Amino acid sequence: MLLSNLECYSILKMQSGDYLIINFAKNNIFLSLRLILTVFVTLLMISCKNEKSAENADLSVNSDQKSVVKDENEIKVVSYSFNEFEKLLYKEDDKLHIINFWATWCKPCIEELPSFQKIRKEYAHKGVELTLVSLDFPKQLETRLVPYIKKHNIEAEVVLLDDPKGNDWIPKVDSTWSGAIPATLIYDANHRKFYERSFSYDELKQEVEGFVN
Repeated sequence: MLLSNLECYSILKMQSGDYLIINFAKNNIFLSLRLILTVFVTLLMISCKNEKSAENADLSVNSDQKSVVKDENEIKVVSYSFNEFEKLLYKEDDKLHIINFWATWCKPCIEELPSFQKIRKEYAHKGVELTLVSLDFPKQLETRLVPYIKKHNIEAEVVLLDDPKGNDWIPKVDSTWSGAIPATLIYDANHRKFYERSFSYDELKQEVEGFVN
């Protein structure tokens, strides 16, 4: 098709793959060029916005994944704020719950861990459940905590309590707790006891016996 000498055409390829044909008279070339520039900038902004939205979606997924660390041998450690963790302190069931607060850098803590693991195995048939609440530094979760769990074959549930507002949540665990570790909470549907101390195997067994018998 022949085009008039007084007319010019501009063809823009849209993001969708379609083509936009702009027809304008020569005496309006300056205004039409401004129109073309406006369309181009608009398309560019839409493209950038879509890319940013996709990027934010990826960041959202990554943020959720940070709460759980799982290595190739299926060792899983869930990271909780205290608000998320608090429900573990008040389970309403027929089990005896032992909640031990510890850290890999705490010598008395790691010295008593074998006793807790032994009690867990010996009293599993009586509904005893052990949760080890690590107060390790969050940045050392993968480099220190998970390797420690693997090396010492810890089979109990291990969670990381990642909440810097200790002055707020420590008294919520127990009003008498100074925050020192090791510390242990033992509770069932009817009784609840908190211990700011370390245990030998015999001492821990005596306490557990007081609950299950």
